Amino acid sequence: MLRHERIWGFWQFTSVNVGLAIATWAFLTGGTIALFAGVKTAIAATLIGNLVGVVLVALATCVPSAKYGVEQYTALRSVLGVNGVRALIVVMMPLAGAGWNAVLAIMFGRAVTNVLNAVFGTAFDPNGPMVVGASLLALVLAWVTLVRGPVSIEWINKFVAPALAALTVAMLVILLAGHSWAELDAAAPLAAFDDDRLNFAVALELSFATGFSWWTIMGNLARLTTTQRVAFWPNLIGLFLASAVAGIVGTIAGLVLGDVDPTVWMVPLGGVALGVLALLFIALANITSMVSQTYSGALGLIRAGGSAIRRIPWPVFVALMLTPPAVVVFWPAALYDNFFVFVAWVGLVMAPLTAVYLTDFFLLRRRRLVLRELYEPEGTSRYSFWWGVNPVAFLAIAAGAVTYVLLLNPVTFESAEVFRYTSASVPAFLVTAVTHAVLTLAWVRPAGKGGYR
Repeated sequence: MLRHERIWGFWQFTSVNVGLAIATWAFLTGGTIALFAGVKTAIAATLIGNLVGVVLVALATCVPSAKYGVEQYTALRSVLGVNGVRALIVVMMPLAGAGWNAVLAIMFGRAVTNVLNAVFGTAFDPNGPMVVGASLLALVLAWVTLVRGPVSIEWINKFVAPALAALTVAMLVILLAGHSWAELDAAAPLAAFDDDRLNFAVALELSFATGFSWWTIMGNLARLTTTQRVAFWPNLIGLFLASAVAGIVGTIAGLVLGDVDPTVWMVPLGGVALGVLALLFIALANITSMVSQTYSGALGLIRAGGSAIRRIPWPVFVALMLTPPAVVVFWPAALYDNFFVFVAWVGLVMAPLTAVYLTDFFLLRRRRLVLRELYEPEGTSRYSFWWGVNPVAFLAIAAGAVTYVLLLNPVTFESAEVFRYTSASVPAFLVTAVTHAVLTLAWVRPAGKGGYR
């Protein structure tokens, strides 16, 4: 991106961040934390976990992309190798897109269903055909928006971000006005473990994973910003502050109303009129989040796939990107009701990816890339490795993932004793960073690979 092509200043990127952060997934994450933690524990875990995760992701992804105007997965060729990036994108993007976009689409479907139930007195099943149909409609609306390109993201967020910020504040006021702090403090978690320290560790881990989850999209969006500072600081306003506030609102609502599902809260909290309006705003916000998620993933696949993918017309390519979540939404309960398991898997993957990228760019390369070399072919580029793959980076990521599983099983949520004091994402991050740095200095650089000299 040349300087005159960068369309987002500070406030524009902030509005994009806020629109992303106050999607229903923030409320759902907060409601999920209510399973394990009371209000004080949840607030502490939400603030600490989101702050750490967002800061590390913003440094690792936004700063390189903003400095060089290059999308994230092109810059990653200096870390993973050109074929390593291709392998990562081909495996990760369909899975990540199918997961997050399906969650958002299902929440859109449940929001629409609850609007119909509240206005017309119907009793549509929250996992029935109406939800599936509305979820598919959400994906169609995301496709219509995205075919216009990144400008449409900014245009929609000019209206959606302020409205959702106001809605979040209104929900918080209603909750605090209707329930004293003593009552909120006394509200018990919905499905907690017997060990309070373990409950805090799980709540903290879910918050870490939420912060790290932004890794997949932020670098591609940050390349549209005017400076590195503009690329970094709006993340703390949007992805951290707005997301944390929305998450805390979700936790309080979940504790008070006894349900983790944000689409169930709105009508009981605000009455039919305000509740229906809130559900409609949240449904619209989910569209903007799907658009941003899909746009970033599409750029990565286009860069990795070569000329064969670049020949596919943009509207057709976007439709292909939205096909995996369109399949997943036919089983809404399987993903939606196990959201905390999905978030744990996100932490298992994204914490090591953040670590290897941040360590490589800031420590090993000292924030310097040679832009032209990123586009040179394997064997010619200074960022050449072994057959286009940097095995050290993948070994470091694998070491971090194994560390995570040893501390916390993302399927059963069985944990090691030390998990209560360390979490899983932070040790996985540290193990990945140390492994990548040590093996690069001991093996890759002496072999003359990767341009680390």
